[in-house]
Amino acid sequence: MHDPREPHFVALKRIMCYVQGTMELGLHLYASATTYLVGYTDVDWAGCPTTRRFTSSYCVFLGDNLLLWSDKRQHTISCSSAEAKYRGVANVVAETV
Repeated sequence: MHDPREPHFVALKRIMCYVQGTMELGLHLYASATTYLVGYTDVDWAGCPTTRRFTSSYCVFLGDNLLLWSDKRQHTISCSSAEAKYRGVANVVAETV
């Protein structure tokens, strides 16, 4: 960031306190009979009533173990639900690769 302000430092302090309080937590991986890589995605097209942007969510499993997950509002506006779904799939594929 080229021009941090007081709200940025407050947000950074909150994140650092969260990380410090959850150091003992982690992502547990367990032995699994299957080693398939499976991704699930969901899109809420124009879910934000003010900006009309879509929310994209995905999770990726290796067998029974969760490897990746994300849920975020996208920066672009899609013209149709099919376009939003395509972008959601493209996000999960790009992140998995």
